[in-house]
Amino acid sequence: MPSKPPRPCRAPACSGKTTAAHGYCEEHEHLHKPFASRKGSGRGGRPWRRKRDAIMKRDRWLCQPCKRAGRTTPAVHVDHIINKQSGGTDDDHNLEAICKPCHDAKTQKEAAHGRKQAGS
Repeated sequence: MPSKPPRPCRAPACSGKTTAAHGYCEEHEHLHKPFASRKGSGRGGRPWRRKRDAIMKRDRWLCQPCKRAGRTTPAVHVDHIINKQSGGTDDDHNLEAICKPCHDAKTQKEAAHGRKQAGS
């Protein structure tokens, strides 16, 4: 079976030709980003869902702020204890299961703190 004819490289202003499936010539093939590396890296992606499930299991699907206050409330979210904007990470020790009312209150408090910081 004959090989495919070369086609123009996908890189802007490149006059190179390629037969590679990703569409980049040899000089620009470093620009190719495999589908798996682009998709699912955010909070809705598979890696986050796996981490979320692990945190929920670790915390037994209970809201940790409520638990510290002596209440038993089902959790629906996983939240950063120290938010990422303040230097927090996605490490397990910085994540906890949280219910919607606690999450909403924490988000409001963090937003107010952010507005206060921006104003000073």
